[in-house]
Amino acid sequence: MIPYPDIDPVALQLGPVPIRWYSLAYIAGIAGGWWYLTRLLKNGAIWNAAPRSGAPQAGAPMTRALLDDVVFWVAIGVMGGGRLGYVLFYEPALLIRPWEPILGFLPFPPALMLWKGGMSFHGGLIGVAVAGYLFCRKHKLNALSVGDLFAAAAPIGLFFGRIANFINAELYGRPWDGPWSMVFPTDPAQVARHPSQLYEAALEGLALFVVMRIATHRLGLLKTPGAGIGLFLAGYGAARTFVEFFREPDAHMPLFPFGFTMGMFLSVPMIALGAWLILYARARARNKAPAKDAAKGAAPASPAPAAARDGKTNTTA
Repeated sequence: MIPYPDIDPVALQLGPVPIRWYSLAYIAGIAGGWWYLTRLLKNGAIWNAAPRSGAPQAGAPMTRALLDDVVFWVAIGVMGGGRLGYVLFYEPALLIRPWEPILGFLPFPPALMLWKGGMSFHGGLIGVAVAGYLFCRKHKLNALSVGDLFAAAAPIGLFFGRIANFINAELYGRPWDGPWSMVFPTDPAQVARHPSQLYEAALEGLALFVVMRIATHRLGLLKTPGAGIGLFLAGYGAARTFVEFFREPDAHMPLFPFGFTMGMFLSVPMIALGAWLILYARARARNKAPAKDAAKGAAPASPAPAAARDGKTNTTA
């Protein structure tokens, strides 16, 4: 067992306003993701399909100016969807709790207190999908390609979020007395447990980022719209389902059959949806290729004879 590095969840106190590590993690995730997205947009090689017969190919799905705009929409989707998802999926009782004062005097609904229970990734994912789709519809962008773009950067935010969970000593693992187990100060039982937040940071954050990076820069994933979203969904779903075997189920959640948890219940469909999206994207790309080849290989129509163009006919005796 190793000692838990007891870190104050409040990074900075500005008078009556606490600046929490959890909030800074979201800021770092959005800022880091935005920076990485700008790098992806500049790299034309990962977007442009291999040219055939010198024909130009479509490039990145949006401009830098549109990226700056959509990041705001995505941030709203993450925050709104993440909190709504937590309340609906994990603790709906927050909706009917009496309002509590913040800053010593201002009544505030517990359902909007992000520091009480936190956020749901699955809710945030739905919020981002809705916000992104509306943005793409407004600006007439390819929603699948834009989704691929953000899927490549999503593990950055996941990594920072899981580190914040560890600092808050929340979402800890099941009891275990192994060599890297630790006792979390917020655990009422005060027993050694798996540091499951770090497992999630490693798998959902670092490992998934590496997988997405290889797929986008070595395997040409971004040239097949929708495949990037599919790989991210399947990768996250698999990582989250695996870690759920080591993560302590929420005490206020009902028991699911066969040892399932709410995290598994929400993540297993992601694996199926991700696999379907990859197959759909590949089939769509294969169906488009013959049509393009046929269009390029079609012979141009022969010009009509000059006499025919003039409306005259030639006769021979």
